[in-house]
Formats: sequence, C-alpha cells, structure tokens
Amino acid sequence: MTKTRLLRAPASLLCRGQSAKSAARPLTWATAYRTAHTAARSGLPTSTSGLRPRSTAVQSAWRLSNVNQVNGRRHIFIQSESTPNADAIKFLPNHRVIPPEVSSTFIEYLNPRSTIAPPYPSPLAAQLMNIDGVTSVFYGPDFITVSKAADANWAHIRPEIFSLITEAITSGQNIVNVAERKDGEAGQDAAEEDSLSYNENDSEVVGMIKELLETRIRPAIQEDGGDIEYRGFENGMVMLKLRGACRTCDSSTVTLKNGIEGMLMHYIEEVQGVTQILDQEEEIAMNEFAKFEEKLKAQKGEVPASGTLDSVPG
Repeated sequence: MTKTRLLRAPASLLCRGQSAKSAARPLTWATAYRTAHTAARSGLPTSTSGLRPRSTAVQSAWRLSNVNQVNGRRHIFIQSESTPNADAIKFLPNHRVIPPEVSSTFIEYLNPRSTIAPPYPSPLAAQLMNIDGVTSVFYGPDFITVSKAADANWAHIRPEIFSLITEAITSGQNIVNVAERKDGEAGQDAAEEDSLSYNENDSEVVGMIKELLETRIRPAIQEDGGDIEYRGFENGMVMLKLRGACRTCDSSTVTLKNGIEGMLMHYIEEVQGVTQILDQEEEIAMNEFAKFEEKLKAQKGEVPASGTLDSVPG
C-alpha cells in the first residue's frame, strides 16, 4: 500500500501558521475538521484556509461530577464536553464503555425498545432513554453521547444524566450486556465488526480510503461525540454514514462535503466524491430542511445553490 500519498496536507485544510509536516499529525487534522465544522455552523467560509484553530476560550466547556466515597464506593469524576451539535453532549466516565468482546467501535440506541433488545442490551441506556427529552444514546469506546429533542433544556435533564451515569459506574454494573440475537429481531445500530478494519479482500484503493478514515478522520469525529461508518466504494464515490452527535448535527452535510470529501479527494485520485448514507427519518428531515431553505432563498430573491452533497437511503 502506498504511504507517500498521505504525507502532505492540502493548503486549503491547513490552519494559519501550520506547516504541511505538522498537519500530518492526527491532532492537526482533528483541528482542521472541527474548524470546517464550526465554520459551517456559524456561516463563516467553509474552507479552513486562513482560519486559526479554536482558542481555549471557545472550546467546549468541561464540567465535573464529584462522587464522594460512600459505603465503600470509589471516588470518581464524570466529565462532560459540549459538541458541535447543540442537542448532544459527550460524557466521559473515565471507564471503558463498550466491553472488549464487542468488535464494533460504537453502539447506538435510537429508541427505548433497542435498549433492552439483543445483541447489546444496556440498563444504563434504558434509564437514559427514559428521561423526558432524551432522543438517543450513543456509546463510543470510552465515552457516552446523549442527544436531546430541540425543545428540551439541558439545564433540566443534564443533572439526571450525570446521576444515572455516576450510579452505573459506582455500582459496578455492566454498561453493556451481550445477548444472542434471534433471527428477525430488531436491536441496536452497531456493526458486527469495525467497518474500517483491514480486510484481505479489499482493493488497494479501498485500503487507502479505510486507512485515511481510520487515522485522520475518525479521531476528530470521536472527539466530537460521534463515529463514522464506511459503507462502500462504487464508481468513484465513497459511501459513509455518520453516527452519534454527528448524525443529527445540522451541519453534518457541509462537514462531509468540505472536510472529509476534500481530504479523500486530495490524497486518493480515484475518489471523485462522498455520498452520505441516511436512514429514512434522516432523509425525510433533510428533504424538509432543503425545502425550507429554498423557500427562504426564494423569498429573498436568491437562486438555490447547486452541487449539494449526494445522499442515499441507509
């Protein structure tokens, strides 16, 4: 597999004051990804050229949940971090979330029924989904992302989330259980194996795509409380699906188009673009949002922009 094609970052993705050598490190790429994401949400130019990395003043705030030692329980800290998605918060319990026997890098619970269904039922996810306003629970290797409805208030539900996660960790209960799934039984959104893992049947191009996604893209997305799935490569198009906080973020399409697609096309000449895989509910929501945008532009006398990111149902 050719490695020299992954050494120099494109100028449009470098932050001010960065060299191409420093941009090859995962942290720099994470900064470039987040800068593009933040710019998309704030209406700034989507290119990161000429933009500085986010200062500590605007980075996500950290909050601590202090649990005193009572009845022999250990003293722990639960950290939380805001994400680019205003309706999702990432919690770090300083504890492994997904058990080592689970090969997937994430487990996503999108409804209460999925929290009790095999193959990965979770008592904690069931409790979190029972909180009024919580819409989904996402488990990463060592973090938990909780998403809420747009009309819910974090000030009301955050303390209960802290309490439930703290109780789960201090009590020693399993966050995720492993159960056998019966044929036709619905469960969680979790891959049987990591979609970015090496497969001896992959072509050289697919191997390079997976390597770039694994080493440069995934760390930044996981830092923002989500994950990414590789769904295939056909006719020059890379099919991807965003998970966790990134799945419901209103700027996820722009992030894919200006961040991930730009990186893949720069390094791998065979890549012509990125296709976003959507669930049926996500596709409906995106179509409705697109119609609303076009209506606003028509009222302002603007012509709708062309060249939007392609998407297909998941």
